[in-house]
Amino acid sequence: MYPYQPEGTILQGLENREYLTGRPGLEKAMEKGKILEATALLCDSDFSLHFDLGGIPGIMPRDEVVLCRPGEQVKDIAVLTRVGKPVCFKVIGFTRDENGNVSALLSRREAQKDCMEHYVSTLVPGDIIPAAVTHLENFGAFVDIGCGLISLLSIDSISVSRISHPRVRFSPGDKIFTVVKNIDDEGRIYVSHRELLGNWEENAALFTPGQTVAGIVRSIEPYGIFVELTPNLAGLAELKEGVEVNQIAAVYIKSILPEKMKIKLIIIDSAAAPASVTPMRYFTDTKEHNHIDTWRYSPTCCERVIESVF
Repeated sequence: MYPYQPEGTILQGLENREYLTGRPGLEKAMEKGKILEATALLCDSDFSLHFDLGGIPGIMPRDEVVLCRPGEQVKDIAVLTRVGKPVCFKVIGFTRDENGNVSALLSRREAQKDCMEHYVSTLVPGDIIPAAVTHLENFGAFVDIGCGLISLLSIDSISVSRISHPRVRFSPGDKIFTVVKNIDDEGRIYVSHRELLGNWEENAALFTPGQTVAGIVRSIEPYGIFVELTPNLAGLAELKEGVEVNQIAAVYIKSILPEKMKIKLIIIDSAAAPASVTPMRYFTDTKEHNHIDTWRYSPTCCERVIESVF
């Protein structure tokens, strides 16, 4: 379904290993235009990356590390941060040093160009695609949507339940699914995530009035305490002394009101939460569906409408 994967997802693929078997396999990959992947072992003083490709060295010159926009130059940090990580590439030739040793010439830029032309440029808003989290900032997460091409997932698009920082949901290296949110005039793609985590009714169906369950305190307001039950569902609890943001809380579910899109809670107890990220549960079957046109979060019986239109 997804012809171009984020870096780090094809490292152990059978096809990838088939070609990383020395010069014959690499020549075959070059002839077929295959995109391969290997871990960058070091960066030399010329900012070339070096690889071990099944017994034959691989060299990726600085200018071949990143596909830049017209007029842009490859930045040192873009090369240095590849060391120790899986890097996708195409084999573009072979070179021999003064001692007669052969090395394969590699290009991540060509792999990214291929991915851009045949995959990324075909995407439209509403397409569901795999991604890998590369790094986190206060305003959102940067994700690899194919061959190291980066997209922004803004913090407000990560989940319906509001969070203070993307690290609450993700860690670098996480493999996730996203939906294409919009594409700007320069072809930059922005993605969203919350539309795949279920609507209000789907999440509320996981709970029943009378249960006591665990939640995470997300905010404390003058009128109550918001406790997250799932990434796309929060309830409002009565104020309680000693409760702090980011604590884990045992909450009693008083009522679930679909027509008001509200869950009323009572906090029984709270304590410091463990420093871990809860695995994501996707309600959209990404194997069966690779596109959505609209997504409505609010129940049909609720006057307030929260939805995404792609």
